[in-house]
Amino acid sequence: MGIRTPQPLVTLLAIAYTVIALWLAAYGLNAILLAVLYLRHRDEEPAAPLIDREGLPALTVQVPTYNEHQVIDRVIDAVAALDYPRDRLQIQILDDSTDETTRLAQQRAAHHRARGLDIEVVRRPDRQGFKAGALTWGLARAHGEYVAIFDADFSPRPDFLLKTVPHFLNRPGLGLVQVRWSHLNAEYSPFTRAQAMAFDGHFVVEQTGRNRANLLMNFNGTAGVWRKTCIEESGGWTAATLSEDLDLSYRAQLAGWGALYLPTVDAPAELPPQLAAFKRQQARWTQGSIQSLRKLVGPILRSRRLSLVQKVMALLHLSGYVAHVLMIALLLVSLPVLLFDVAPPSLGNVGLLLSLGPPLVYIISQHRLHTDWARRLTSLPLLILVGVGMAWNNAMAIWRGLTRWGGTFARTPKFRVEGKAGKWLDSRYRLDIDVSIIGEAALTVYALAATVLAHQAGRYAMVPFLLLYAAAFGTVAFLELRQGLISRPRRGR
Repeated sequence: MGIRTPQPLVTLLAIAYTVIALWLAAYGLNAILLAVLYLRHRDEEPAAPLIDREGLPALTVQVPTYNEHQVIDRVIDAVAALDYPRDRLQIQILDDSTDETTRLAQQRAAHHRARGLDIEVVRRPDRQGFKAGALTWGLARAHGEYVAIFDADFSPRPDFLLKTVPHFLNRPGLGLVQVRWSHLNAEYSPFTRAQAMAFDGHFVVEQTGRNRANLLMNFNGTAGVWRKTCIEESGGWTAATLSEDLDLSYRAQLAGWGALYLPTVDAPAELPPQLAAFKRQQARWTQGSIQSLRKLVGPILRSRRLSLVQKVMALLHLSGYVAHVLMIALLLVSLPVLLFDVAPPSLGNVGLLLSLGPPLVYIISQHRLHTDWARRLTSLPLLILVGVGMAWNNAMAIWRGLTRWGGTFARTPKFRVEGKAGKWLDSRYRLDIDVSIIGEAALTVYALAATVLAHQAGRYAMVPFLLLYAAAFGTVAFLELRQGLISRPRRGR
C-alpha cells in the first residue's frame, strides 16, 4: 500500500521518472546509432598512401610527463625507435616532474642523443596550464610541420609515423590523425580486462562510426598527429578545460579542419590496475567534457558548417557523461515512486534501448578485434557493474565541470604493468581510498532499501533494475576498499 499523498506530487513524480528515463534512453539510442554507423562504414578503410621517405616533412614528437619514473625509460626508448628520417625528427620530453623522473629522462635522452637523435628534455619554470601548458611551451620550440603526441604510458610501434603522417601530404585540409589505443596489460586482472573492453568499444565502434559518417570526433589526447598550423589557427591548446584534447579537436573541426581516424593502426598503452586511479582518470575526463560542452555548445549551435544531425550528435557526444547523473536521479526518484505508489507510464521500450546500446558496442568491438571474442565477453558483467558504479564519482566531476573552469590536472598514476607482470601495490604513486566511496556505499544501501520496497509492493519489474544499482555501487566500493587496504603498507615493515 502506498502512502496517501496529494495528486500533484504523484503527477510530478511520474513526470520526473518518465523524463529521466527518456533522457537516459537518448544515450542508449545514441550508442545503437553509432553501432549501426560503424557496421555500415566498417569496410571503408582509407587507402594507405605511398610512402616517399625523401618527401616526408619535418616532425616533432612531444611526450608530456609529470612524475613518471616507472615508465619514463620505456616511452623514451619507444619514441626513439620510431622509424622516420633522423634529419627531420625532433623529440621533446616535456617534463614538469618534481621527482627523479627528470634525472632518468635526462639520462635516457642523453643516451639517444649520443646516437645521433635530436631529443631533449624540455623544462618549464612552473607547471602553469598543466598538460595544455606543456604542449604550448613545446609547440613554440617545435621545428616540425607536424606534431605527434604520446602520453608517458604509451609505447608506440616503430612504424607509427609512417602509417599516419603520409595521410596528410595530399590532404591540405586534414588537421589531425588519431589511431586506436591497444593495451599492454589487458590480461593483468579482471578489472583491466573490463577496461580494455570499454576502450575497445570507444575506439573500434564509436570513433570509427563518427569519423566515417562525417560526424565530429575527438582527439584522445595521445597517439595522434596534428598539423602544426591547425593547432595554431584553431586557437591552440588551452587549460580552460581539463579535456584540452577534446576542446581543441572540436574547435579545429568547427573551423573547417578535417579529422581522420585510423582503427587499423594501434598504439599500445597501460591500463590503470588500481580502481582509484581509474576513477581519477574518469573524473578528469568527465569534468573536462562538461567544461568543453559549456564552452562549445554555442559555437556548435551557431555553426553554419554543421548539419542538424551533426549538431545533435556532437551535443550527445559532449554530454555523454550526463548519463551518470541521470542514473543516480532515476535511482533516487525510484524510492518515492514506490513509497507513494506512483505508476509511471510503461517504459519497456525505453529500458530496452538503455540496456542494449552500450553492450552492443562492446560485443561488436570484441568480435572485430579478437578471434576468441566470445571468451572475452565474460568480462562484460564486470564492465557493466563498474560502468554503472562509477556514476557517483562522475556525477561529482560533472558538478565541478558545471561550476568552474580549469582545475587541477590530476594525473593518472602509471606503474609499468605489462601483460600479467608488474607490481603496483608498493608504488609511491598508488592512490589512497577516494572519499567518493562514502557516496557509493550510501547508494548501495539506498538501492537495497528500494529493492525491498519494490518487492513488498509487488512492483517486480523494478527489482532487477534496483538490484543492478545495488550490485554496481557495492562492487565499486568493495573493490576500491579492498585494493586500498591491501596496498596500504603494514606498520613496522
